[in-house]
Amino acid sequence: MQQPLHRRRPTLSNPRVQRTRSRILAVARELLPEVGPTGLTYALLAERADVTRQTLYRHWPNRAALLFDLILEGPDLGNYPQPGSDVRTVATAWLRSLRAGISDPAVRTAVLAVTAQADHDPDSAHALARIGEDRHAALNKLLEPSGVQISRDEYTLLYGPVLARLFLDRGQVSDEFIDAVVTQWLTILDRTSGSLADTEGH
Repeated sequence: MQQPLHRRRPTLSNPRVQRTRSRILAVARELLPEVGPTGLTYALLAERADVTRQTLYRHWPNRAALLFDLILEGPDLGNYPQPGSDVRTVATAWLRSLRAGISDPAVRTAVLAVTAQADHDPDSAHALARIGEDRHAALNKLLEPSGVQISRDEYTLLYGPVLARLFLDRGQVSDEFIDAVVTQWLTILDRTSGSLADTEGH
């Protein structure tokens, strides 16, 4: 269901609103691994976070919107990469950051829930598309100093093997695995773009 037009969205510039929102997300992160996505009802979340359900709906008109923010505003692990001129270094740091983020139980549960629901829930499908767009744009921002900008397909080829190892193989993603993924990815980029060889110095 779409958000009613008359429903006011919270003013995030208001420090009190920001504190409330941050507290709700923190409680949701604690609850999600414990009760699962279906158990994370607005009634339970409102009770645990000591807010009204109306407050929750003002911030997140549906549960997919809440899961979206849980994924993109995960805990600060202090390892988000910096922009750089070396494509290999940026891509490697970005995949390690992705691995760290997915290792958080709440983020992992939220990603799986949004993905599973996307086929039959338009809100989840929209959230999943927005997550992909956001992360693709963020990676290209990190790559700006290198002069390389990657397409959506090239972005998928970078993160795909890591998510496949985590969610399909149920295996561990080692630094060696990430290095191998980046090496293969750079080979693909080199085939499709003659400029990459110059940026990589080979």
